[in-house]
Amino acid sequence: MLQAAPAPAGRRAARLVPGLAVVVGLAALALAASALLPGVVAASVAVALGALLGSSGLHHAALRPGTRAAGHHLLRGAVVLLGLEVAVPDVVRLGGPGLVAVAVTVAVTFTGTRLLGRLLGVPAPQALLVATGFSICGASAVAGMRDAARAEDEDAAVAVGLVTLCGTTAIVVLPLLRGPLGLDPAAFGAWVGASVQDVGQTVAVAQQVPGALHAAVVVKLSRVVLLAPLVAGVALARRRADAARPAEARGTGSLRRPPLVPGFVVGFLAAVAVASSGLLPGPLLAAAGDVRHVVTVAALVGLGTGIDVRALRRTAGRATALGLLSWALVATTSLAALTLAARVGAA
Repeated sequence: MLQAAPAPAGRRAARLVPGLAVVVGLAALALAASALLPGVVAASVAVALGALLGSSGLHHAALRPGTRAAGHHLLRGAVVLLGLEVAVPDVVRLGGPGLVAVAVTVAVTFTGTRLLGRLLGVPAPQALLVATGFSICGASAVAGMRDAARAEDEDAAVAVGLVTLCGTTAIVVLPLLRGPLGLDPAAFGAWVGASVQDVGQTVAVAQQVPGALHAAVVVKLSRVVLLAPLVAGVALARRRADAARPAEARGTGSLRRPPLVPGFVVGFLAAVAVASSGLLPGPLLAAAGDVRHVVTVAALVGLGTGIDVRALRRTAGRATALGLLSWALVATTSLAALTLAARVGAA
């Protein structure tokens, strides 16, 4: 008896298995390294392992569908889960001066990084993703902006690598600066929340100073809330720019326009609404946070495979310089804005 041919969807799913299996294995290795070695951050190991695979010649064609799906779809799922960690009432409790300080930090970092990217000759899509990652929330923000930026896999991988590198370095550097800057625990926590890239990195820095964690998380999540309007704003600006160009100059690229707000960013906003409603118990939200961490690590392995070190030699220096300058920009701007906000609040 003849057996029916597999459905197209089944064949597509089967093609993902080899690459996803490799991603799971490398993600488990990154998580184990983080658990066993003090100071080692799983996200950094994940990007490095993915880049090692992508640059070694072992990233065979059979693996690419699965690793690419991990880099695209798992990271988007992590963005949705991130929304469950954002409760709007907590953000509102920052008060007017605090919220303005956060908004100013995001605006200055985002705009300044894009201008610096232009001066350094970094490709515009790559600079846009770096600006988003440093100003909002690291890899999750890069994923949110990727479609609106019309970026390639390599652009996203470089941006994620930079925000991961600088966020990991912040775990060591920022606590050392607390004393010289004269910051009390609450002020230090607010600065960490306003300047460190990823939520997990923010927690890792703030928990080193007793009394700093709550302020760090609240300020950090107030930045995360700005992801959706920032993505929508860039997408709208791109559409207007396309519409203003002569029809013959648009080419075929304008026929496929990303939505103003991608579906997974809508999912992120829905998750924020659920978290803000208070309907979900604390243990469930904590479990969702753990799942998000694991999913993010796996996604970063997949995204890292898009980095080919040999191909990056032409722009690696400029991109790294942009990342370091953006990190300095967000750190100094947030410190100044929060200091001014504290004075205004005390007046």
